[in-house]
Amino acid sequence: MDEPAVVVGVITKAHGLKGEVIVQNRSDNPERWSPGNAVFLGPRRLTIETAKPHGRHLLVSFAEVADRTAAQQLRGEVTVPTDWLPELPEGEYWPHQLEGCEVVTETGRSLGLIAEVVPNPANDLWVAVDPDGLETLVPALKDVLVDVDTKARRIVVREIPGLTAPGGD
Repeated sequence: MDEPAVVVGVITKAHGLKGEVIVQNRSDNPERWSPGNAVFLGPRRLTIETAKPHGRHLLVSFAEVADRTAAQQLRGEVTVPTDWLPELPEGEYWPHQLEGCEVVTETGRSLGLIAEVVPNPANDLWVAVDPDGLETLVPALKDVLVDVDTKARRIVVREIPGLTAPGGD
């Protein structure tokens, strides 16, 4: 697959004799692992036959994998093209849309580029890294975010002492 992709799972090992594999699920889309859907392991397209919970992971079988010997060859990140992702509601973003965006304060001071989106129960944290390697954790909150323009690759945030601005004494 040559187009941009997002990781939706990681195949860790074969399970049983019928070609099933253990997958660490990295997708929050409940339909991702439905029978008939496809995923990619490198350039190889795999069609999901079955998927069921297996502890904290999934037990998945693919139509193209008939037995344990074939399943043992499957390891690594499972992806889907980014254009297969469902549309999100206004004000929500996929991590790949944010990564690489420049974060600036309302006064124009650059905090760097978003290197990572860290999911948290209350709100995600966007990790901005400046050219010197200084990290700023930007909470994805309405009170902090002024403007998010993923097409222009620019995010404007409020100046908050101790968070996005040097803290006062």
